[in-house]
Amino acid sequence: MNTRMRRAAVAVAAGAMAVSLAACGSAKEAGDKTKESSGAAKGDAIKVGLLLPENQTARYEKFDKPLIEKKVAELTGGKGEVVYANAKQDATTQNSQVDTMITNKVDVLIIDAVDSKAIAGSVKKAKDAGIPVVSYDRLAEGPIDAYTSFDNEEVGKVQGKALLEALGDKAKDGQIVMMNGSVTDPNAKLFKSGAHSELDGKVNVGKEYDTVEWKPENANTNMAAALSALGKDKIVGVYSANDGMAGGIITALKAAGVNPLPPVTGQDAELAGVQRIVAGEQFMSVYKPYAPEAEAAAKMAVALAKGGKPEGTTSTVDSPTTKGVPSVLIPVVSLTKGNIKDTVVKDGVYTVDEICTDKYAAACAALGLK
Repeated sequence: MNTRMRRAAVAVAAGAMAVSLAACGSAKEAGDKTKESSGAAKGDAIKVGLLLPENQTARYEKFDKPLIEKKVAELTGGKGEVVYANAKQDATTQNSQVDTMITNKVDVLIIDAVDSKAIAGSVKKAKDAGIPVVSYDRLAEGPIDAYTSFDNEEVGKVQGKALLEALGDKAKDGQIVMMNGSVTDPNAKLFKSGAHSELDGKVNVGKEYDTVEWKPENANTNMAAALSALGKDKIVGVYSANDGMAGGIITALKAAGVNPLPPVTGQDAELAGVQRIVAGEQFMSVYKPYAPEAEAAAKMAVALAKGGKPEGTTSTVDSPTTKGVPSVLIPVVSLTKGNIKDTVVKDGVYTVDEICTDKYAAACAALGLK
């Protein structure tokens, strides 16, 4: 029997039996305590829907998902449940996953959108069902309640600055290739904008691509086309928006017999990317501390699920459809040979043993990674 029915029963009993006002007051007080107790239990026993966009990038399964699960458990005394689904880079699949989450009556959604525009209708469906939405890592369109990510234009600036540093006096001796991310990802536009703000006027951009679905194989194909069009001796550097694509780019460079390799940027500090940095094949990556981002999302989601306001926000952002979204933006770090130990190793992202396999042992020793 719910609280309202209990109160009705108390009132009927009071009228029929002519119970004293004091007794009626005691019954009301007991009813209120029951209501408070029920609310507290619900506040902890929340159901958090977590929708991540793809599994091409190692970070989502290795870091984001377990970190969010851990923080939700911590904030709810182990009573909160995280219901997870990965869209595997398919926007239609992700929209169906939102429908499933609504049917399952989750209390809040954390969504990292495959396509920021395509998800807008599903965000509205969730809101219409009374389910608040936290936009995670990529700024989704639609009536979102909160957002957390990194300063994504700054990511592009960090990459651009690093590439200029690597090129030095040779910046205009040849041409660079720019390998941007997917046009369906709003972050890719910000990375691109940030990189251009640093590179424009300081380098010659020979070829520039928006890489379908961020796939390394598509970056590999694009890079092979750039090599054919520009000539392998004319390319002095490559701006790659992330590590996965950097892997595909470097494979194409090697296949074309480019030696030495030009500096190649990256992002996400993926293990393979870190190992390529150790080996001198990739110049840099962008280390984004996933724990603060994941914890910020979990805090906001738990607070919203309990009927409160998103916790810990430090700024606001505007999406094309929603203005003044409460937000948390996490700073990033340029990752190079010189600070591997003080970043991904120190923060426990990877152990030295994970990085320094037999293939990379000599290069690790030269860097003092042990």
